Amino acid sequence: MAVIDVAGFVADLKDHAVDHGFHVHDERHFVETYSLRQAWEVDLHPEDACGGPLDLHLALEIDPRVLLSFEDLVLELDEGEDPPDLHTFPLHFNWGLPPLAQGPDLLVLATDLAGVGGVELPLEVSAIDSYASVTDGADRTIGIIGKVEVSLAQVYGGQQDLLCDTLDRCHAVSAYLLEHAPIWLDQR
Repeated sequence: MAVIDVAGFVADLKDHAVDHGFHVHDERHFVETYSLRQAWEVDLHPEDACGGPLDLHLALEIDPRVLLSFEDLVLELDEGEDPPDLHTFPLHFNWGLPPLAQGPDLLVLATDLAGVGGVELPLEVSAIDSYASVTDGADRTIGIIGKVEVSLAQVYGGQQDLLCDTLDRCHAVSAYLLEHAPIWLDQR
């Protein structure tokens, strides 16, 4: 039996996201048959934005070597002893908007979002300009990605508030994007 129930952690993460004002749409679980790497993906968005235009995608990557190493460490501990905080899994947050008619200045957007995400949720802001044909204007798509490390020792210890601050910051980033999206989409 595994010392960490990853499926249970993902279910708790979805419930936790709902408690922080998100609406969960979909969940996927992938297992690579050769290496046994796993990915859990969850599609969600703020409750008040069910009609769009914002989507948020969570992805938890499970490296079986990290999980097995953590399990070996836990099995070597004396009863009642807490494991050291040495093992983590990456949790990615990826915000998506449709192509923007009036795309924002990326430096201003990155600076504003850095203030919202803080050091607890570092955000990477990028843009892709697509041209359907040479005579058409550019369709700008904004990409915002955040990444945090989930401590296996904290998951093992059953810490309930493990991602509270992160989910609050994700909601604040989502609110910021939703507030500015009508201008960027030219829907004023």
